[in-house]
Amino acid sequence: MVGKAEDSTRADESMRDEESASGVGSLYVVSTPIGNLRDLSLRAIDVLRGVDLILAEDTRHSRHLLTHHEIRTPMLSYHEHNEARATVAAITRLREGRDVALISDAGTPLVSDPGARLVKAAAEAGLPVVPVPGASALLAALVASGLSSDRFTFFGFLPRKGRERDDALRELSGLRHTGVLYEAPGRVGGTLGDLVQHGAGSRNAVVARELTKQFEEIRRGTVAELEAYYRATAPRGEVVIVLEGFTPQPLAEEQLRLRARELRATGLSTRDVAAALVREDGAPRNLAYRLAHEA
Repeated sequence: MVGKAEDSTRADESMRDEESASGVGSLYVVSTPIGNLRDLSLRAIDVLRGVDLILAEDTRHSRHLLTHHEIRTPMLSYHEHNEARATVAAITRLREGRDVALISDAGTPLVSDPGARLVKAAAEAGLPVVPVPGASALLAALVASGLSSDRFTFFGFLPRKGRERDDALRELSGLRHTGVLYEAPGRVGGTLGDLVQHGAGSRNAVVARELTKQFEEIRRGTVAELEAYYRATAPRGEVVIVLEGFTPQPLAEEQLRLRARELRATGLSTRDVAAALVREDGAPRNLAYRLAHEA
């Protein structure tokens, strides 16, 4: 393990030497802890000590982390209100051969946090973008949830109201695989209630809050059970909701036969009818093809 760590350090140093020779700097996208300060990787510490500048979402918040790890690199603010202006300044620094690191308040930058504009600008300018992986609240919640992680969709924060919110809830409720979203603590009960109204009340779910912190909590239950709990007990801290995918209950054979005829009447081919019966109605594949041919 030590050898691999040394190899990684040498690789970063070699990359900096090559970029220095080429006259441009690197943009390091560095993941920071989501709670426990010891979750900052050794490589991240080396990178943050070695770059010329750190762009931080909130410099006052990040100062505590940097001080804890004896990192004295200068910082500048980079957030949604100054993103356009700060991106231009950062690209100028990179072109002058200075290395820059981007961090967010917690976790991995760009994941429901600022930074996409800067990374896109650096990539389009042909400047090196180097990820330094680490903590992520969505992955921490997913792997601790006990729900399937083979395939999942991340929704970030849902829209707060209107048609966009309704569309997102409908998509989330209809997923055949696991869904993950972030939510503000005061809105957890309401969002779970909205999922109940969209037909997901009986599905298994997990509400994970304050991950890696002193009062970490991972609560499991059906969506309806969790809604009842969080309506009565508003959570505190950062919250991740993980929702089990929807498993359709197959229709009876006679219902599937009628469905096949309806689909065939719309002009679908036999093959497309069979695929729809499997995909949308949960029909066994052999039965679906037989009914599609009969239709």
